[in-house]
Amino acid sequence: MTLRLAFMGTPDFAVPTLAELIGAGHDIACVYTQPPRPSGRGLQQEKSPVHKFAEAAGIPVRTPISLKTASEQQAFGELGLDAAVVVAYGILLPKTILETPRLGCFNLHASLLPRWRGAAPIQRAVMACDRETGAMVMRMQEGLDTGPVLLAARVAIGRKTSGELHQELAQLGADLMGRALAGLERGSTQDRPQSDEGVTYARKIEKTETRIDWSKPAAELDCIIRGLSPSPGAWFEAKGERIKLLLADPVAGKGAPGEILPDFTIACGDDALRPLTVQRAGRAPMVWQAFLLGFPLRPGEKLA
Repeated sequence: MTLRLAFMGTPDFAVPTLAELIGAGHDIACVYTQPPRPSGRGLQQEKSPVHKFAEAAGIPVRTPISLKTASEQQAFGELGLDAAVVVAYGILLPKTILETPRLGCFNLHASLLPRWRGAAPIQRAVMACDRETGAMVMRMQEGLDTGPVLLAARVAIGRKTSGELHQELAQLGADLMGRALAGLERGSTQDRPQSDEGVTYARKIEKTETRIDWSKPAAELDCIIRGLSPSPGAWFEAKGERIKLLLADPVAGKGAPGEILPDFTIACGDDALRPLTVQRAGRAPMVWQAFLLGFPLRPGEKLA
């Protein structure tokens, strides 16, 4: 038995789930994604990754700015859906939309709910030095990521960057959603309410958070740097130039915060960081040693 579905997603994180649903033989009636946006130096209208994938697969694509209008809600209802699958869509689903599919609307969220509800769960988990994160399929409600959970999977964070976790959780989540829909078909899934304890919110990353504060402990900065890597990237200033620090190791060291130490590590509020990968504006990432050959820094100099 296959399900008649609408898929609602926008970034590359959502593409593996759409591919999983197509591969499982579900009837994808329509794909909803955010409208094309100006991109690149020429500000050409760029379709989302989900938009491009759906078009290549021959699936109809809709790009409404909002789903609150009566005309959009009517068009959604006329699809005759069993369910809607939502992955990082970025547009609010009003109550009328949520209640339209026969079985409901189901969201793939990249955290261990109720921790890190909201916009940037992968980055926030790494930046907070969490030991683990995961993916969950939940039945959508009107609240922000408050619905009951159908399936969940955990992964250790370790020394991974948010970029590495992004790829891992996209694939893990696709499999999870496939299994959840199979359970819906069989009637074997069970909704488990989220706990009222441990609720945190993963607010959008602000530009003001990306500048490295060398007065913080090295262990804390390590988490922040990995959480912002590769995008938008944590950065520091040296000789008037903004440099992204994409990966570093916490090491023993002592000096004024931001000071280049004799072994070319950087002193922090507690201990030091040994940069591993950095990136100058408009250039490819490079290892720290190669960077220093073209951008000499001397012990005793301070980074801002």
